[in-house]
Amino acid sequence: MLVFNRFKRKSVNDNGPKPVRIGNRWAAPLMVACAVIGLAWIVVFYTISNTDVTIPVYSDLGGWNLAIGMGFILAAFGFAMKWE
Repeated sequence: MLVFNRFKRKSVNDNGPKPVRIGNRWAAPLMVACAVIGLAWIVVFYTISNTDVTIPVYSDLGGWNLAIGMGFILAAFGFAMKWE
């Protein structure tokens, strides 16, 4: 004897597993803020690098300013992955 309805649904209300929410409402604003801060950091670095203007801690960092700006932009991509 063959059983064809072996995988039949047990109830009408069973719609499968519920989706799990991984995002939060702060992901998009933080993503935009980190991207803007990173971009502004790099633009300010390139703007003042060939002038006599010195910002106390900022000018002492030298080339590390690019790494800091790119770090903010990388963090923005991290927040983009959490955004739904």
